[in-house]
Amino acid sequence: MLSDQTIAIVKSTAPILQEHGETLTKHFYKRMFSHNPEVAPYFNPANQAAGLQQKALAGAICAYAANIDNLEMLGGAVELIAQKHVSLQIKPEHYPIVGENLLASIREILGEGATDEVVNAWAEAYGFLADIMIGRDKQIYSEHVAMPGGWEGFKSFRVASKEKESDVITSFYLVPTDGSALPKFKPGQYITVRVQTADGSTTMRNYSLSDKSGQSWFRISVKRETGLQAEAPDGFVSNYLHHEVNVGSTLEIAAPCGEFFLDLTEKHERPLVLLAAGVGITPVFSMLLSALEAMPERQIIFIHGSLNEASQAFKKTIDQLSVQHANLSVHYRYSDPIATDITPGGNVDTGFIDAALIESKVPQRDADYFFCGPQPFMVSIYRELLTWGIPASQVHFEFFGPRQDLETPLENMKAQMKCPFDSAGNRIS
Repeated sequence: MLSDQTIAIVKSTAPILQEHGETLTKHFYKRMFSHNPEVAPYFNPANQAAGLQQKALAGAICAYAANIDNLEMLGGAVELIAQKHVSLQIKPEHYPIVGENLLASIREILGEGATDEVVNAWAEAYGFLADIMIGRDKQIYSEHVAMPGGWEGFKSFRVASKEKESDVITSFYLVPTDGSALPKFKPGQYITVRVQTADGSTTMRNYSLSDKSGQSWFRISVKRETGLQAEAPDGFVSNYLHHEVNVGSTLEIAAPCGEFFLDLTEKHERPLVLLAAGVGITPVFSMLLSALEAMPERQIIFIHGSLNEASQAFKKTIDQLSVQHANLSVHYRYSDPIATDITPGGNVDTGFIDAALIESKVPQRDADYFFCGPQPFMVSIYRELLTWGIPASQVHFEFFGPRQDLETPLENMKAQMKCPFDSAGNRIS
């Protein structure tokens, strides 16, 4: 356990870290990639370029400092990070590299404020947290290996089928090249794809599994980045998959991970509300398929926002499901519809998914909510559910960005939302 003195010192640094957090983390990543370039493939270059990882780490450091005397508050964050670490195959030997560069950055950025007493306290605090993380990582690795069909590390998969789902989204059906069975996964989880870059190094991306568990394949459904986004670091992998990977190609895959999932063992009388925008449908669609099979009596409300029908994935299948299952109600909302998208009296309208739409479909509000999509959509839904007083245990989401962005002050959030975005989260000018 941490000493009272260490707790007091670390907690006292919270205000200065709040002020200089992003400066510190930008310096940390630059320093680490310079001193330890071998760890660079474990980090998403797109998130680095956009400043997302720097911002997320700054938020995590501040949260740790502020809550170091009440670490139960950080339980969800620990699980999220551990699942991400295991998906990327982070191992115990990587933690000292992070610690060494973080402590050096604290000294170099905080200057006189980084006394020996402060640095030593943070060294103890980091070591304590690292031990917690290493322990949880080890548990997850062990669970993967013990699971029938499970494995550790990266495994070779063959593309058995490649199917276009919309103008921008394509599904890849992946099967193990050794013919082995697949482990079960929880609806909403993701796998990691590792590919080689032009300079001979590797890069990794997480892609949600878009089918239900128990199939003879894993399915990922990937949005192809276009325009300027195609040239960005994150566009490399999506375009590689779309343009270079075909039936018969092989990919390196790590086992399913993720703390955002629908627990099929829980039984509730409350409605299940599944909300998605753009390619955020991928984990939510897995939940829909799984829930219809495991919860045939539960009321399910599914709402998907897209630019238009041409960009929308899985619509034909969802329409069929809505006919086959009396407990499922479906609604689509298009922000940039084409003339044939809207049928009078149908389950399609125009605009963005908002509180009024959700409340019209879930009038009693008391439900379990799962949602995924671009940041403006996520912030809007999250804030509305908080306003409604929905308990945290009934609010579940996959957020691709620093979690503190969800805590954007309401006034700022409203200002952001005045500027229109498309279903992929791109600003419309």
